[in-house]
Amino acid sequence: MFSNPRNELVVSQAWQTLLEGGALPQGAVRALVDQSWQRCAQARVDPLRQRGAQPVSEQDLYLLQERQKDLLEAASTVMACARDYLVETGTLMALSDAHGTILVTEGDHPALNAAEAIALVPGVGWSELDCGTNAIGTALAAQRPAQIHATEHFCAGIQGWTCSAAVIRHPLDGELLGTLDVSGLAGTYQRQSLAFVINTASRIEARLAMVEMERRYRLLDHALGRWSADGQDAMVLFDRRGCPIKASAQAQRAIEALGGGLDLTGQLRVPALLAGRWRRGMLPAGLPAWLRGEWLEPLVVRGEQLGTLLVLPGRSSGGAHGARGAARAAQVAEVTTLVPRAAAGFESVLTRDPAMRALLDKARVLAASQAPVLLQGETGAGKEAFARGLHGGRGGAFVALNCGGLSRELLASELFGYAEGAFTGARKGGMVGKIEAAEGGTLFLDELGELPLDMQPQLLRVLEQGTLYRLGETEPRQVRFRLVAATHRDLRQEVAAGRFRMDLYYRIAVTRLQLPPLRERRQDIPLLAAAFLQRFRAEQGQAVETLSDEVLAALAGHAWPGNVRELRNVIEAAVLMRPDGPLRAIDLGLDELGPDDPGESIGGGDGAGPMAWGDSLAEGEEAQISRAIAGCGGNLTLAARRLGIAKSTLYAKMRRYGLRRASGAPSH
Repeated sequence: MFSNPRNELVVSQAWQTLLEGGALPQGAVRALVDQSWQRCAQARVDPLRQRGAQPVSEQDLYLLQERQKDLLEAASTVMACARDYLVETGTLMALSDAHGTILVTEGDHPALNAAEAIALVPGVGWSELDCGTNAIGTALAAQRPAQIHATEHFCAGIQGWTCSAAVIRHPLDGELLGTLDVSGLAGTYQRQSLAFVINTASRIEARLAMVEMERRYRLLDHALGRWSADGQDAMVLFDRRGCPIKASAQAQRAIEALGGGLDLTGQLRVPALLAGRWRRGMLPAGLPAWLRGEWLEPLVVRGEQLGTLLVLPGRSSGGAHGARGAARAAQVAEVTTLVPRAAAGFESVLTRDPAMRALLDKARVLAASQAPVLLQGETGAGKEAFARGLHGGRGGAFVALNCGGLSRELLASELFGYAEGAFTGARKGGMVGKIEAAEGGTLFLDELGELPLDMQPQLLRVLEQGTLYRLGETEPRQVRFRLVAATHRDLRQEVAAGRFRMDLYYRIAVTRLQLPPLRERRQDIPLLAAAFLQRFRAEQGQAVETLSDEVLAALAGHAWPGNVRELRNVIEAAVLMRPDGPLRAIDLGLDELGPDDPGESIGGGDGAGPMAWGDSLAEGEEAQISRAIAGCGGNLTLAARRLGIAKSTLYAKMRRYGLRRASGAPSH
């Protein structure tokens, strides 16, 4: 089990023999090392490799740490104690996930600095396939503790190091979660390092067990009311990892009748029910054949999914109980049919565009995390649809607030809420703000770039500390929510110009999604137009027709400065104006909205010069708005429609830039 530094020369000679294709002398290296070397040679790992790979990006590391939050929280206290133990020992401690990617390191500063030379840092994979024989990778491959010293490493660049690692398993079902490693330069070798990491890994497992048991107690307490009310039904309660922890007397028989099995020891779990991988309205993938998704109910407490309740209605017994279960099943089926699945994901984002599909794939990954997301793109590009998709079916509400259409005072009260008597006209009893309303859910802040500079520190404090103060109150309130922000502005330029705080930008832009304008995904125009036509015809109780070539050509020839929102508005107006169908190109009113050629001028000008509809609102927004108002003769309703923004947003932007409509011009 232990390395022997006195064998370094013999091991080095055996390594040279292996590289030259020869057979290793009997007993030259330990069996653990021999087996690892053979795996590395078969996988064609480069024996002359000098260091680990480049670390993943900060964003990807953040997402990785979010997915391993339970492991990191359980290890944090233990590793903090280890930090004191490792001071001045020349060693460091590294925690990795089950794939060997380092999540966090602690230890002696000289050791941490030296580790950078071989990329033994967070975000770098140290599996055997990545870095050859090493304690982290070999412990994972062998699934047992490993100590690798100096020349026992397969890759030459790492042979100046010594390391010991132990695997960490989940205490309830034995799942391999990661490793705990102590590493240092070869001169720091200590035989007892292996015992130290084994003991420390056991302490992490013990903390995980304590946390999981506390969650199970909360889950049982939460489910108790349902259990007593439906005690005669066939019911099974699964914890957040998909392990069955409680079942009614009828459940085992009902499941066996369906051809399934149930193991209440918890050793055989249903991985598809892992919390975070499925939500209400989005049926989990990979369910056993006997299990139907509509029988499942996620149990969410304060935004955290603690487990899943399985109810097999009508199978537990006959009579009233069976009838009651069947009735409930019918209700569930009815709700499942009536509520579109788009509400729980990105199904409402229709696209054939490859770049847009790749963006959706990335967004689906982000939907499972709590990381803040910044959506960037032109007005009307579909940022709110993406925000709702990122919210999915997670517990808590989806709360949206547009920061660009409100005065500073109204925005502050809408965002933070206020106490009774906070100001003249304040509502009796005060008001809950949008942040509090999003407790356990998602807060979508649209047009975040319009947030006043003096209000930005207050939002930053909420994000950093998880507390807020209502206007007029001195007592903090705890809040927990997922932030999705959106803007058509380049916030980096706003930061450089001093209009947006750098610290807030980096806090909200942990991950960024850039939505393309509709003009860059023209193959989606017919698809979206047909979907909007079907939607609005159905709302009016009218027959749905197929869009003619004439209409499709008119749609394709328009520049769509207002993006998807403008297309939706055009189709809705056309449906209202031509209830008997079919739509004609003239019904779209595109000639009224502006020229088909993106290079033509809107007109109107005061010498303002031409303005391309293809330009982004983020570029020369003030000039674009001014020209739109002039081109509409001061008609703000039409100007807002041309720009693809709400009229209230147009008013706010006019105040921001000090713009006025033409004297005597109508506002509607």
